[in-house]
Amino acid sequence: MHNVNDYDYFLPEDLIAAYPCDKRDESRMLILDRNSGETKIKPFSSIAEYLTPEDCFVINNTKVIKARLFGFKEGIGAKIESMLISPLDATNKKWSCFIKPGKRVKTGTRVKLIDVNCNSGVEEWYTVLGKSKEGSFEIIFDSDDVYNVIDEYGSIPLPPYLKREAEPEDIERYQTVYSKELGAVAAPTAGLHFTPKILKEIEAKGVKVAELTLHVGAGTFQPVSVDNILEHKMHSEQYLLSKGSANIINEIKKRGGKVLAVGTTTTRVLETLATEDGFVKEGTGWTEIFLYPPYKPKVVDMLLTNFHLPKSTLLMLVSTFAGRDNILKAYQKAIEARFRFYSYGDCMLLV
Repeated sequence: MHNVNDYDYFLPEDLIAAYPCDKRDESRMLILDRNSGETKIKPFSSIAEYLTPEDCFVINNTKVIKARLFGFKEGIGAKIESMLISPLDATNKKWSCFIKPGKRVKTGTRVKLIDVNCNSGVEEWYTVLGKSKEGSFEIIFDSDDVYNVIDEYGSIPLPPYLKREAEPEDIERYQTVYSKELGAVAAPTAGLHFTPKILKEIEAKGVKVAELTLHVGAGTFQPVSVDNILEHKMHSEQYLLSKGSANIINEIKKRGGKVLAVGTTTTRVLETLATEDGFVKEGTGWTEIFLYPPYKPKVVDMLLTNFHLPKSTLLMLVSTFAGRDNILKAYQKAIEARFRFYSYGDCMLLV
C-alpha cells in the first residue's frame, strides 16, 4: 500500500463544496467504526454524544492570516501575486513565500503592495532577498508591523480547488470560532463545524479540552508527485503543545479515557510528540511527520476530519486509523449519500 494510486478515488466535481453551509453546525457527519468498518450518518450537532467525562477533546487554535498578497514590481509595473508560507525570523519581517509569475523575479526586486481592501492610504513594500532550490522566495517587508500589513492588504488564501476568489464571508467562515494564534495559511478545516454552543455542550458533559497550535502551511495542498509514497518529501509545519495541554491529555490516557483529535493537523502534533507507551510530551518546533499505513496512532483514539483529496497525504493519514479499504469504502458511501467534500464540506468521525 505504498503506491500513490492505492489512495485514489473518483469524486464527482459537483460534490466539492465551493461555499460553507449557511450555519456551521448544519453539516453532516459520517460515523465510521474503526474496527468493524460500519458506518452511519448523523448531523454534526450530535458530536457530543460520542464523548464522555472520561475523554479529552483536542483542538488546533491556529488562526489563518490573509496570506495572499498582490503587488506591482517597481519600475516596470508588472503585476505579481505572492502567497506567504511562514515567517523566517522572530521579528516576522522576513517570510518565505511563493511568487507568480516568479520566473523573472530576481534578488533585490522591490514590490509595492496593492491595497485590495482599501483600508489604508499608506504605501507598503517588500524586497525579494533570494530564491530557494525548491522554488520558494525569501522576502523582507519594509514595515515593522507585518501582521497589520497582511491584515490590511491581504486576502484569505482559499484552497485552489474551490476555483473562486475569496469573498467577505470567507474572512469569518474560513476560520474556526476558537482561532487565536496567528500564523496559518490554510484553515484546520475539521474545526470549521464547531459553534460556541456545541463547545459549551461538550464542556458541560465534563469532557476535558486541550489546545495546541499547528500553523497549517501551503504545503498541505502539495500533491504527491511520486508513485512510491515513501519517496515523497513531506512539508514542514510549526507547532506548539504546552505543558498544561500535555498534562490534560496524559491524565486522560492514564485513566483509560479516549483522546479525540479535531483534525489531521491536531493529529500531526500529537503523533509527533507521542511516546512509545502512548503518552505525549510537551514541545515546540517544526514537524515533517508523514503518517500512512501500516502506522497505528499512538495517542489519538478518535478523529474528526473532513473529506480529503484523492492521492493526498491527508487521506493516507486518515487511513492509519481504520485501514485504507475501510476509509475508501466510507468515502464511497459518502459520495452515494451526496456528502459535500473538502474544506467547506461535511465531516467524518472515526470512533
